[in-house]
Amino acid sequence: MAELLLEVGVLFTAVAAVGAIASRVRQSVIPFYIVVGMVLSEFVAGRAGVPYVSESEFVSLGAELGIVLLLFFLGLEFNIDRLLAKRTQIGKSGTIDLLINFSVGFALGWLFFDAALPAFLVAGIVYISSSAIITKSLLDLGWIANNEADAMLGTLVYEDLVIAVYIAIASALVLGGGDVGDMLTSVGTALGFIVVLLVVVYWGTPLFSRLLDTDNREFLVLRTVGVTVLVAGVALALGVSEAVAAFFVGMGFSATDGVAHLEELLEPLRDAFAAVFFFWIGLVTDPLSLGGVVGLVAAAVVVTTPTKVLSGYLGGRAYGLDVKRSTRVGLGMTTRGEFSLIIATVAITGANTGVLSASLANTINAFAVGYVLVMAVLGTTLMQYAGPLERRAVEWFGHENGSEEVAISD
Repeated sequence: MAELLLEVGVLFTAVAAVGAIASRVRQSVIPFYIVVGMVLSEFVAGRAGVPYVSESEFVSLGAELGIVLLLFFLGLEFNIDRLLAKRTQIGKSGTIDLLINFSVGFALGWLFFDAALPAFLVAGIVYISSSAIITKSLLDLGWIANNEADAMLGTLVYEDLVIAVYIAIASALVLGGGDVGDMLTSVGTALGFIVVLLVVVYWGTPLFSRLLDTDNREFLVLRTVGVTVLVAGVALALGVSEAVAAFFVGMGFSATDGVAHLEELLEPLRDAFAAVFFFWIGLVTDPLSLGGVVGLVAAAVVVTTPTKVLSGYLGGRAYGLDVKRSTRVGLGMTTRGEFSLIIATVAITGANTGVLSASLANTINAFAVGYVLVMAVLGTTLMQYAGPLERRAVEWFGHENGSEEVAISD
């Protein structure tokens, strides 16, 4: 216990230190958290013969809680009425995103591995943006109240719903060797649980309001966190993404009158565990394992960064946004993260069941880790320095109906 407590102390001290550095140089904290996690891991510090932070149960659970709380906050920003009101725009932007990026990812996977199942896994890895990292960046940069946040959050909602079904299909394929019955059962369970959550969110506003009906801040935090984590745990046990479940719980609370107070109380808790999540990404990344997939990662980054920017831009236009705001959407959607890593674990499961060879599964896993690491840093950097790219896009495309687009403030 003393060793574990010491490691956790080192973790929080390290992220606090690099967070202060990131703030001083006016950079996003996310890449700093990932890099310091890598430096303090067994793969770097351990090989150097110095004490390192292990992937303990606390770190793994803390990372899960980070994902859950980040997606809970995403749900708070996107209530069910807003979701239904924007369903046409969400459908258009999400479908554009899916068709472009999943197709490109499948083509890359087929080119890399010359087989359907690996191509399907690679397609998922490069398709799905990181809801956790993008939400954190939107909050850090102050974009959350802007018009482009609406398009980004709407597309993320679409992606999260698609990926819930995708993971069910992928898991059935690697566990059952393609058994159709298992696949249909998994997909049916995932869809059924999502429908139940939607019904509860739509009709359960009085219930969520009653949970917040207390003047005791301690009880308010305990009730909210308890419900959110419990539903996320049930979802995970049923094979549904805990992040998607937390998002819907957040949407349920978003329809109440206490959202602003709830955000104020839970924000420090969210940020603390979000830091653990990003630290964990670096902690589980072995730099040496990335050596054999450098070419694959480089090719994927070069190909899929422009396609994600393009699909995000077109999605922004589908929302009726101007060139500047649509460019922001495209730049912001490039980040990949937690769901790509979850798909990588599905590949490892495929090796355990014999559906994939161990070498192929390890290659897909290493590719996913390297790709996420690069895209997490690249995506947050693109958002941080979006200004020059926005101005260039306005210069190129900002003339609509013969008149120059009117500049709008941040």
